[in-house]
Amino acid sequence: MSHFLADDGAKIHVKVSGEGSPIVMLHGWTSSHQEWFPFLNELHRHHRVYRWDARGHGGHPLDDGEPPTVERMARDLANLLEHYRLDNVVAVGHSMGALTLWQYIRDFGTDRLAKLCFIDQSPKLLTEPGWEHGIYGNFGPDKANELMTWLEEDFAEGVLKLTAFGLNERAREKYLAGASGWERSRAALRAQNPRPLITCWASLTAADYRDVLRRIDIPSMLVYGGQSNFYRTETAHYVANEIADAVLHIYEGCDHSPHQWQRERFARELMQFIDPVS
Repeated sequence: MSHFLADDGAKIHVKVSGEGSPIVMLHGWTSSHQEWFPFLNELHRHHRVYRWDARGHGGHPLDDGEPPTVERMARDLANLLEHYRLDNVVAVGHSMGALTLWQYIRDFGTDRLAKLCFIDQSPKLLTEPGWEHGIYGNFGPDKANELMTWLEEDFAEGVLKLTAFGLNERAREKYLAGASGWERSRAALRAQNPRPLITCWASLTAADYRDVLRRIDIPSMLVYGGQSNFYRTETAHYVANEIADAVLHIYEGCDHSPHQWQRERFARELMQFIDPVS
């Protein structure tokens, strides 16, 4: 991987590959640039792809840099665009990556961006009276505090519980059965430094980007899982209605990572969105 230095001196690692117009891909919380590997063959046909490990992620030490708050990651994205001198960028964000993009748009606007793709995210994770489009539809302060306790006690298990005990019954069943995929996820989570990731999570749950959605003035594609662990389809439709002319795809039977469950479809629809055939 290559890297650049953010404006606070932190080293941000980036995998750059392919040739053509730029696509920047932002992974979800606790994930890494590897999330996007399955789509590279399709994307490389016409594009140069920038996949970062967000600060505090991917097993890289923070050194003396600031913790990975969503505000700091949005600034890191601005630093990335400046370092590589990128304009007319297609930006793709899954989960935390979508929140990072919304924060970036709040702070820096859309001038350097051409098109956007947001995958399975709500603009406000915590619910409250009058707002049911956050996590589970009922993830208020009490549940948020309970999760923070889980994360502090056993980070890996806390992340798995957040995913398992939501809206996707299949995920709950496989977690309780100790399925091999959950064991692999547990091992991967335990290999990470939890402290910056907990700080990151606190930042994500404090954010509210409902006001940002209507400020998006460039083409946007939305991809949501029909059986997302966290969000009902009403959340997908809310986001689609708030972003002008947004294109919404709901992947039935898929969880919080619909792009991973239907990889060929996602790659095809993303390329059609980026490079439409007249």
